[in-house]
Amino acid sequence: MTVIDIPGSKSVTARALFLAAAAEGTTSLLRPLASDDTEGFAEGLTALGYAVRREPDAWHIEGRPAGPGADTAEVYCRDGATTARFLPTLAAAGHGTYRFDASAQMRRRPLAPLTEALRTLGVDLRHGEREGHHPLAVHAHGVKGGALTLDAGQSSQYLTALLMLGPLTAEGLDITVTDLVSEPYVEITLAMMRSFGAEIRQEGRTYRVAPTGYRARTYGIEPDASTASYFFAAAALEPGRSVTVPGLGTGALQGDLGFVDVLRRMGADVEITDTGTTVRSTGTLRGLTVNMRDISDTMPTLAAIAPFADGPVRIEDVANTRVKECDRLDACAENLRRLGITVRTGPDWIEIHPGTPTGPAEIATHGDHRIVMSFAVTGLRTPGITFDDPGCVKKTFPDFHRVFDTFVRTP
Repeated sequence: MTVIDIPGSKSVTARALFLAAAAEGTTSLLRPLASDDTEGFAEGLTALGYAVRREPDAWHIEGRPAGPGADTAEVYCRDGATTARFLPTLAAAGHGTYRFDASAQMRRRPLAPLTEALRTLGVDLRHGEREGHHPLAVHAHGVKGGALTLDAGQSSQYLTALLMLGPLTAEGLDITVTDLVSEPYVEITLAMMRSFGAEIRQEGRTYRVAPTGYRARTYGIEPDASTASYFFAAAALEPGRSVTVPGLGTGALQGDLGFVDVLRRMGADVEITDTGTTVRSTGTLRGLTVNMRDISDTMPTLAAIAPFADGPVRIEDVANTRVKECDRLDACAENLRRLGITVRTGPDWIEIHPGTPTGPAEIATHGDHRIVMSFAVTGLRTPGITFDDPGCVKKTFPDFHRVFDTFVRTP
């Protein structure tokens, strides 16, 4: 059995950075993810006037409940969706003028439901070029609060950003959601907010957030479940292989650990304990139809091993994957066809038929870290797979290629 130490969760690290910045006192984050996304978030906080001290295994953030320490700031969000959505929302609670921009990839990704909601709350927010996209400027004067209706059908991050804003408002926030994707990510948000002292009540599709502020604390970051999916998939694929990921067990916050339930349905042996999760190959992968709306970041992982199943694999209700770092549905289909696999797609689904992927082939990554890491698993059974941009894994797991290679070479 191979034991793999997975880096800290990107989702948890980003939320923890927001909450720490907003809290009264100094927060220490233990084992945070150090990657392009999270380092960009930390640098954005620094630009806004928050004090951030980074050590190898702990980051320390001096909170500012009244908002950014800088009156004006220019923040570059890189490729990070959490940075690009969370930091303007955090800045809105302060007082000053803050300008945000992002990479060409992030500029393409939508912001409109979030920025429209902020405007509903009275935030003076202006898009610099294309409405609903970066760049944008926030002319902040605090947020009174109130009630709003939100469509979070494209991204749960819109709801997360507004929920985290709620305790910083003068009167609290009531958010009624008309549509919601990736709901487990919202559960992460609520659990973390409560651990920093927030009070939230959920009544049907309405979230009521009290204006409590936040309290600093020491907070440990659990391993990234989305990143773990590549190693779990590899263990399920390779006969005689097993892998254990410590720190991701029955108490894990992240819904993406549910990917192992998909592997169990396909025939893998899965054991989840208080201390970690183990996946073992049984030598069989069965075809299936699965709704991945709540764990859509692991859709490419499943797509990458789907050709090795004994029947078609149909993944449904994943329309939101079309507005990620790239159109992941089309990217997966394109690359599987390049490997000789029969694939069908629709607006929110992909169906992959059994076959033997044939190389050599260069995977078109579209600058998407999850396409690289997913098709690295396909490469276990397909000699000659290469990537046009292998380095884009720096977004969430800069050391992925070395760690995965070590895993592959370990019996």
